[in-house]
Amino acid sequence: MRKKQVHAIAIKSFALLVVLGTAYQARSQDATTPDPKMAPIDQYLMKDQGAEIALARSAAPESVSRDAEVLVLGRHGF
Repeated sequence: MRKKQVHAIAIKSFALLVVLGTAYQARSQDATTPDPKMAPIDQYLMKDQGAEIALARSAAPESVSRDAEVLVLGRHGF
């Protein structure tokens, strides 16, 4: 009986180590590496911020978009 308990604890401990090791590796990947499937950022940017804001506001009813805060994508974030 005691041998089965030790065996079960050993298996669960090993599984925990595998999960933690996988999570650590996933977290440590370089986030600055660009995604090879994404287009260059220039294709996502609009030249006129006013037009971009108007386009965003047109996506919702006026009662919602009237007081909405609109974030505009730029080269270094929103």
